[in-house]
Order: sequence, then C-alpha cells, then structure tokens
Amino acid sequence: MHTPPQLTELKARLREIDDLEMAAALLNWDQTTYMPPGGAAARGRQLATLGRIIHEKRIDPAIGRLLDALRSYEESLPPDSPDAALIRVTRRDYERAMRVPAAFTAELYEHTAASYDVWSRARPANDFMAVLPYLERTLDLSRRFAEFFPGYEHIADPLIDMADYGMRAATIKQVFAELRQGLIPLVEQITVQPPVDDSCLRQFFPEAQQWAFGVEVITALGYDFSRGRQDKTLHPFMTKFSLNDVRITTRVDEYDLGSALFSTIHEAGHAMYEQGIAQAFEGTPLASGTSAGMHESQSRLWENIVGRSLPFWEYFYPRLQATFPDQLGNVPLETFYRAINKVQRSLIRTEADEVTYNLHVILRFDLELALLEGTLAVRDLPEAWRERYRSDLGVAPPDDRDGVLQDVHWYGGLIGGAFQGYTLGNIMSVQLFDAALRDHPDIPQQIGSGRFDTLREWMREHVYRHGRALDADDILRRATGRSLDVQPYLAYLWRKYG
Repeated sequence: MHTPPQLTELKARLREIDDLEMAAALLNWDQTTYMPPGGAAARGRQLATLGRIIHEKRIDPAIGRLLDALRSYEESLPPDSPDAALIRVTRRDYERAMRVPAAFTAELYEHTAASYDVWSRARPANDFMAVLPYLERTLDLSRRFAEFFPGYEHIADPLIDMADYGMRAATIKQVFAELRQGLIPLVEQITVQPPVDDSCLRQFFPEAQQWAFGVEVITALGYDFSRGRQDKTLHPFMTKFSLNDVRITTRVDEYDLGSALFSTIHEAGHAMYEQGIAQAFEGTPLASGTSAGMHESQSRLWENIVGRSLPFWEYFYPRLQATFPDQLGNVPLETFYRAINKVQRSLIRTEADEVTYNLHVILRFDLELALLEGTLAVRDLPEAWRERYRSDLGVAPPDDRDGVLQDVHWYGGLIGGAFQGYTLGNIMSVQLFDAALRDHPDIPQQIGSGRFDTLREWMREHVYRHGRALDADDILRRATGRSLDVQPYLAYLWRKYG
C-alpha cells in the first residue's frame, strides 16, 4: 500500500522530537553519574529549556492536522499494522500533551533536576528537612498535573495512566488487596522459622571483582555491550538514547554481594527489553517499553525467576567461587542458594526478597494516594512511613536515610504512578514465564547449562519487539491467554517458599 505523504511528514516530526528527548535523557544520565555537583543549577535550566522545546513541538497544531488527515488511512489498516499503531499511539500522546501547558513542563523539568540534586546530598546526610520544601512543591506539581485531566475518579488516575496506560487507582487497589491477602500468611509462616544464615553474602567482596562478575552474567543473559554500557550511580536505573545505545547503572556494596549483582541483572532485564524492540520503530513513539509494569516484568523475571533460581546457580556458582575463592570456596551451593533467597522483614525495597518485596511497594502506593488526596502532609510523611513499616513488615527504619529518603522516585519525578509498576511487573513476570515454559518445557535445563537464548528469544518475540505498538494487556493476553492475574504469582511464591 502506498505510504501517504502525511505519514512521512509525521514520522519526520516525531524523529525530531525523539532526538530532543534523547538529548534530555543524556543530560539526565550525566547528572546521575559523572556531573560535578556545581553543575546542578545550570543542568536544571538546560533541562527546562529542552523540556519546553520538546513540549512545544509535541503540541504543534501541524501534528494535529496530520493526524486528522491520516484518520481514513488508519481506518483502512489492520489494527495490528505498524502504521496503524504509530498513528494510534501518536494521537494518544498528542491529545494528552495538548492538555499540559509548555510552561508547566519547563517548570517541572527544572524543579525535578534541582530536587534530585538536593536528594543526592540529603540521603547520605539523613536530612529530610533539606528536601521537605522540594517534596512539597513536587506534590503541588503532581496535583496540578492531574488537574489538567478532569473527569478522573481518583486524583492519582492521570498520573498512574502515564506510567501504566489504562490502569486506575481503584483497579490497582483491588489487585493489591488480593495480593496482600495471599502474602501476609506466607510471610508469617516463613518468619516464625529460624532465620536463614546469609552470612556468606556479608563478607568483604572487592568492587572490581563484583563488577567483572556482574558483567559476565549479564553478557551471558544477552545484554549487548556493543549497544550499551554500565556505570555507577546512587540509585540504579536503565536509560536509552536510541535502540542501539541502552545504558544501565548500578551501585556496589563491598560487604553485600547480592546488592550490585541483582541490581545489575535487574537493570539488564530492562535494557534487553529496549534492545529487543523492532529497529523499524527507531525514532518514533513506538520505540520504548509499553508500560512501567511490562518493563518491570522483564527486570524482575531476569532478576528473580531466573537469577535466583537453582539451575542458574548450578551453572554460575562455580564461576562465582572461582572469583571469590577465599569467601565462597568452602560454602556449599545449597547454603548460597538459601542465602540469596532469604525471606526477612527488611527496610530497603530494592534489596527485599521476593516474598516481602510487594509489601514495600503496596505501602508506598498507599502513601502516594494519601499525599495526593490531602489526607497526609509531606511534613508527616517520615512518621507515616515508619508506622506503615511497623504495621506491614514488623520493622521500622532507625532514620530517614533508610526510610522515606531511600527511593529516588519522588525526588526526581512526580508523586503518583511511581511504584505500582514494580508489583504489576512481578505478577506479569510469572504469567509470561509460565507461558514460555509451556512452549519450551526444557528452559530450566537450558538455564542450568548456561543457555538463555530460548527464553530471551521467546520474550523478544512475544514482548520486546512490539514496543508500544501493543498495550500491556494486549501483550499479556496474546502471550499467556489471560489478562493480569494474581493467582499464578502467588502460586509461584508458595511453591518456591511455602
């Protein structure tokens, strides 16, 4: 079929927007890795300028006219065709962007850059009061953003929809309630038992060897270093400047072997998703993961279902012992396996075990809703945080550094929609892995021999390549035969830990 000239022009405009967005992403990456602290104010201005230009180009009336002219062409195409998906997703983004003033976008970019800079110093100093005024302004900006989308049932809905399209606060609350009901008895059963000895992970493990082993692991999994790199940061993340430049970051604790290793696998899972998107989508809105939840399904699948599995370590543990012979040479595989899967009531979300992890997410989601609703003041957030940890996890942080300051999300973005994707991703990860096993029952044996290509290519075919051309629910239903379902995830946890 002949490509309409309007589509060619639309793609050219979208590529220009994408180029500017990737330039902004590069500035963000630099701020969180190598930028000297003195550059924070200028970086905020630079990001605000780029943000304003990007937003102005995104809401250019010419794009609206092109979308109108392409409507009949779109209707003539199969809904699954790349052109139809591009027009559909571009229209969604355009209509959403039209509601948000360019001045607000510039204000948000500049504020979040400044807020991140203050947080990066406030967390190690355990100084919540330093970030308090910034967080109060973030909350104000978050509410103002939601008000650009009137008609919502809950003020968090527009913010959630930005991260997980089609999701609403009421739906997530229902999913989380079902999940919590299944998790609490499992946590209780496990934590009344004598605790697992994980002292083998708490020895001195030099950073250079940890780094090299992590690189070996994610290279074997399929992270393509010819199209990526890894650097150090305060809070690990994945970022992308093109489908052929997808970078990850991690942090290293020399007295906690699992911290860098599993963060590295986690971020590589995100990156393999982006590296696996169809190259034809480059420079368009289709060239990214379809939702926060689907993205987390990949990071959590590789980190937990694969990376904490016994077959995985039957292959990699001899290599790890060779890397750290003095620390692990006399530690049996079974002892190590139990240590990396230890379930305990803990303070830090990113280092939580599979069973308790979602309780960390659920309480953050609830606190976000309370902040947005106005039933919780930012000033009272640290104590509310401690109380929820006491009630939900049976522990309370001794300070704000490992309490309300531990996650970067509220200090580098908006409040609302920041956390639910982690748990949605956990749920999806098991549904997707179960579907892959139905197609290839020998995947565990392949993992045990160091082969990850079958699983990775299944994910590429059913998840990665689609980018945003399919929504998360479409991907899930096509790949697994059902929409989001808590029960397979609970069954997985009970089977492994019960």
